[in-house]
Amino acid sequence: MTTFKVEYKSPIGVIEIIGTEQAVQSILFIENESGAEWVQAETPTSLIDCYNQLDEYFRGIRQEFTFPYELKGTDFQREVWNTLTEIPYAKTQSYKELAVTIGNEKAIRAVGSANGKNKLSIVIPCHRVIGSNGTLTGYAGGLWRKEWLLEHEKSMEAKKMGSGRK
Repeated sequence: MTTFKVEYKSPIGVIEIIGTEQAVQSILFIENESGAEWVQAETPTSLIDCYNQLDEYFRGIRQEFTFPYELKGTDFQREVWNTLTEIPYAKTQSYKELAVTIGNEKAIRAVGSANGKNKLSIVIPCHRVIGSNGTLTGYAGGLWRKEWLLEHEKSMEAKKMGSGRK
């Protein structure tokens, strides 16, 4: 099966999108711009949709993602990742709360480990998971990006709420 790659230049760095004709498999920040892989004529719709929806997310007009993606991991990891998608936009949840949600409150470290293996950044919102004391902990893309993403979502939500009150 042929895989394709596109790079999206976000406000907080380049995001590499990898996938097939059928689905996106990976959305990860990369530290080096590798010659910018832009959308080409042969780029599959799944990657184009991901690219466009990420752009809408960063412009503050998208909160949920609808393009097809593939979760590759253990049953436990997929359970954690699916649960992450239930954390509302601009909200956070602790690792402990996430463990309780999946029905295993003692699995806090395992939840953290699964969170760290998430290959679909932003779309599977692992950036919304924080420490029990409210501090930002662990993010593969860097804590500064996690902080930026949370602030971005809060500010977009505040703008939405503000415009709804007029």
